[in-house]
Amino acid sequence: MQVILLERVAKLGQMGDVVSVKDGYGRNFLLPQGKALRASAANIKSFEERKAQLEARNLETKSEAEALAAKLDGQQFVVIRSASDAGALYGSVTPRDCAEAAEAAGFTVDRKQIIILKPIKDLGLHDLSVVLHPEVTATITMNVARSAEEAELQASGKSIQDLAAEAEAEAEFEIAELFDEMGAANEDGEDM
Repeated sequence: MQVILLERVAKLGQMGDVVSVKDGYGRNFLLPQGKALRASAANIKSFEERKAQLEARNLETKSEAEALAAKLDGQQFVVIRSASDAGALYGSVTPRDCAEAAEAAGFTVDRKQIIILKPIKDLGLHDLSVVLHPEVTATITMNVARSAEEAELQASGKSIQDLAAEAEAEAEFEIAELFDEMGAANEDGEDM
């Protein structure tokens, strides 16, 4: 199927390009979303007449997206989830969870705009991309923790797994020290 793109589409082309796509992709996504028109002679003529208007609208939405990206880029949002002692989540963090966390902080972000490259299934800081416009993306950080205190520790750069390992090592050291003291006491008691 030949279509004329009405806006930039990632991995496909720029506005005004006539491209060949699979029928299902064109029929089920590009045409209903208003991202393309069928490439007929009448539609090409219609596009040429509306091209200036479409470019102006594209520039307007791009400038709005850039303004939002300037505010959103580098933001950190906290998501509280239950997890095992090893830090594995019981479930995963989804784009919907990320969008809700951003909206709670006062940003308008749709779940479809959030790109999660690999599933978030453990505690810690995770970087995500937010596609605000086909030409504008921002990077946010999701702080996944079991509690607000834990989220603050993670935000300061400490890993929950590292803290747990330190606590375990400290406990083992105290136990070893206690056994050494008991052994020394037994030796003192035997000498009498």
